[in-house]
Amino acid sequence: MKRKWWLGLLLLCLLAVLGGGWYFYNHLAGQRSAEPVYVQKKDVHLVAVGDSLTFGQGDETKNGGYVGIIKQKIEHRYRQTTVETANYGVSGDRSDQILARLNAQKTMRQDLRQADVITMTVGGNDLLQNLEKNVLNSPQTIDKDVAAAQQTYTASLNKLLQAVRKENPQAPIFVLSIYNPVYTYFPDVDTINDSIAKWNTTTAAVTRGYKRAYFVDINHLMSWGQYKTAAQRQQLVRKEEQANQGKVTQARLLNIMKNKDHNLNQYISTEDNFHPNHRGYEQMADRLFQAMQRHDSWEYVKR
Repeated sequence: MKRKWWLGLLLLCLLAVLGGGWYFYNHLAGQRSAEPVYVQKKDVHLVAVGDSLTFGQGDETKNGGYVGIIKQKIEHRYRQTTVETANYGVSGDRSDQILARLNAQKTMRQDLRQADVITMTVGGNDLLQNLEKNVLNSPQTIDKDVAAAQQTYTASLNKLLQAVRKENPQAPIFVLSIYNPVYTYFPDVDTINDSIAKWNTTTAAVTRGYKRAYFVDINHLMSWGQYKTAAQRQQLVRKEEQANQGKVTQARLLNIMKNKDHNLNQYISTEDNFHPNHRGYEQMADRLFQAMQRHDSWEYVKR
């Protein structure tokens, strides 16, 4: 009798365990089925904000530089998606001038509010105006002046990103770096390279302070151009050391800018020997698209 009682108790325990397992399995299965589904968007609104690199200065195809190219790349990769772009790039604008346009232009703010993804080129003119005044000075003077200018730029870039985020708290922002357009002519002039590296460090640090904001580094990609190996760049240095002796001269800079037929960097336009040509913008768009594919919330909607 006692043995039957224990068998009955064991059977009841077994049924309880099986019943609990069945409940939890079905309960969890219900939870799994309730997980959100991400669906590819049919329409993507891309808003580009910035300076001449966003405007597409130097692009001989007149197709809007990297903005026109990134539209094609997205539509080719995500074949169900159509991309509408709004380009708010103006040549020569510093970060504070981009902000002033944003505050003044209602259409720009409306487009930002509707954006699925935002791209930005900024900082080049902020640094350029500082270097134009100091590039012929000693490295110590340049370092001091660049450090002071970085503080002003940091505050200005924060205000710009805050203003963009005020209009659109969710869309990912991709901020491209600046580069050295005369590296191939002055690879041995460390003051220019170091100033640009420091400026990019500042931009990257500020960008990281905002959610869903990503820094896209194109410095070496564009500065080095087709000289992609260390041996190729070292050969450039040896050649230019003989011509420059580690210094920048105003006469040599002017001669480079005036040359309308050739540039040592195949990614730089011979229109002004400063901005990218179409091939250069393709390189920029490739690097940008890699970042956009890693952070692709702009392409999907949750249902």
